[in-house]
Amino acid sequence: NDWAEWKDLDKSGHLFSAYFQSKWTAGLYDWAGVPRSKSIWIGATSGMVLQGILETMDGFSEEWGWSWGDIAFNTAGSALFVSQAALWEEQRVVLKYSVHKPRYPNFELVSSNNPNVSTTLQKRADELYGTSPAAIILKEYNGLTIWASGNISSFFPKTRISKWVNVSVGYGVENVFAGYGSNWKDDEGNVFSITDPEFQPYRQFYLSFDIDFSRIKTRSKALKVLLGMLNSLKMPFPTLEVNTKGNFKFHPIYF
Repeated sequence: NDWAEWKDLDKSGHLFSAYFQSKWTAGLYDWAGVPRSKSIWIGATSGMVLQGILETMDGFSEEWGWSWGDIAFNTAGSALFVSQAALWEEQRVVLKYSVHKPRYPNFELVSSNNPNVSTTLQKRADELYGTSPAAIILKEYNGLTIWASGNISSFFPKTRISKWVNVSVGYGVENVFAGYGSNWKDDEGNVFSITDPEFQPYRQFYLSFDIDFSRIKTRSKALKVLLGMLNSLKMPFPTLEVNTKGNFKFHPIYF
């Protein structure tokens, strides 16, 4: 039972991953000439299977374990794809992600059970999430945002807004340095705690515009593939944020 661990950002990641894998696998079978009615279900099944394999591996891990919550969000991701394909024959709401490298304050944290040992939030983030570009893109929870990007013209066909303009709602977290709360123990048994209220973990909710690249018309097959790949990313735009600290923020550009 890992509900609320990492402020549920990992659950959002499972939702996005299953949706992404279902959508792209179905597209691969479309390209191969498989009838759309079959490729949709092949795609959805593939998303569930691929994520299910990872969850099974977690089930044999002493560190993680099997999670029914992860399975629920995997199922929801595949279901979001297949339901839209069956109902509208298109994806009016696309799941996307964005990521940035957070800047952490450079103050020292002293171990509560060993005053001779200290660390910083940057060091803790490096140990927890990794430092390589791939690790930051996939695992840096404090910089990752999962978006549901809805196409305006597909819901409101009579609008004069360009067909590629979307409205997006996003979910992110901040100050997450442990699965639960603000306490952790390193590999040597040193215990650290964040007591400053300013750096307690909290949830973030976003509202922004976006671009649906799949609705940009082109005759170039290569450009069409490139636009399809870009459509997994939320484009930087001015963004409104409200968070569980009770703050309301405006970001001139957020990614």
